[in-house]
Amino acid sequence: MTDPNPYQAETQSNAPGALDGVRVLDLTIARAGPTCTRQLADMGAEVLRVGNPGRADLGGSDAHNLHRDKRSILLDLKADRGRDVFMRLVDRADVLVENFRAPVKARLGIDYADVHARNPRIIYASISGFGQAGPYSERAGVDQIAQGMSGLMTLTGPPETGPWRTGIAISDTASGTFLTQGVLAALYARERTGQGQWVHTSLLEALVNFMDFQATRFTIDGVVPETSGNDHPTLQPMGTFETADGYVNIAAMLGWDRFVKAIDAADIDADPRFSSVEARYQHKEDLKEAIEAKLAAKPTSDWVEILNDAGLPCGPVYHMDETFSDPQVEYLKLAQTVEHERDGPVSLLRHPVTFSETPARLERAAPLPGRHTREILQEHGFDADEIDTLVAEGVVHCEAEASSW
Repeated sequence: MTDPNPYQAETQSNAPGALDGVRVLDLTIARAGPTCTRQLADMGAEVLRVGNPGRADLGGSDAHNLHRDKRSILLDLKADRGRDVFMRLVDRADVLVENFRAPVKARLGIDYADVHARNPRIIYASISGFGQAGPYSERAGVDQIAQGMSGLMTLTGPPETGPWRTGIAISDTASGTFLTQGVLAALYARERTGQGQWVHTSLLEALVNFMDFQATRFTIDGVVPETSGNDHPTLQPMGTFETADGYVNIAAMLGWDRFVKAIDAADIDADPRFSSVEARYQHKEDLKEAIEAKLAAKPTSDWVEILNDAGLPCGPVYHMDETFSDPQVEYLKLAQTVEHERDGPVSLLRHPVTFSETPARLERAAPLPGRHTREILQEHGFDADEIDTLVAEGVVHCEAEASSW
């Protein structure tokens, strides 16, 4: 009898998550900050999303994706009583995540100094466009601006056609993930010191770091990388090749002899233009043309099997619907369904890390804004009369209309 699918077992387990007992205040909007707090929720943290009653945020599938397994309270931080309420939430929090610009959080009286004075154990986590200090620190930032400034857009797309943005908001997801790492490290440090701290990153910092070997080609080697399209920038042949019915990605340079044998290309191997690693790179366009002439004999699915059997990394180029019908993606259960109170069943991406003992979770759909205002306040010591007064004064809002999504 085979073992059960570990990816299914993970979602069905009732074991506490790795961050069980950690309480997070989520003051973020848009995508980068909510990416961080979603990851913390996935790992078992209790995330209280503190929304602004007068400000709309991302809705639809974005909201479902970013805010699952969170609870929602709507609180007017511009009101004096709103700040007082918020500080009572701070008293019991382990982590606060925000993406205000520096002048805004200072004006609201909720910057790091204010919050640390109230709760010295709290981890105060910040995301900005360009950093917490410096000449651009007060500028608003969004993903495409960071893509341009990081150098990424000059390396993306076909040669001599750019600049091109990537097809995803990569600086948002990068910075959100880096901030998650910072929060986890700070929580671990607190176990030793008993003290919280301020951890922060930005779209620009995260994406320059994501440039990785292309960035260090400049910082170490002095090389300004150029666009290479679907080909590897330094190794050949490695990239995307046309087949009889589509495209295939192949890392042929990991086994040249096996590759030419698998595609029946003894003539290519014998060609002096392709006789060495250096020669193959120098004549990469001619090499690609010769390889594609061989690959035109069979469909992509055949080449994926043939080349993987030869021990060479190879895979198809999918549209999104094909991705989610791939047998391995289905086995990994990367998409799982939860029930939303307004929209019914929604299919969401699970956390991509599997824990054998403290499983990640995907249990609840994203809440409607303000759905948990009363219960969160009750948990923090507010009685029914206090809550009614705060609602009447407009300091807090309950169960906002679904149109606010």
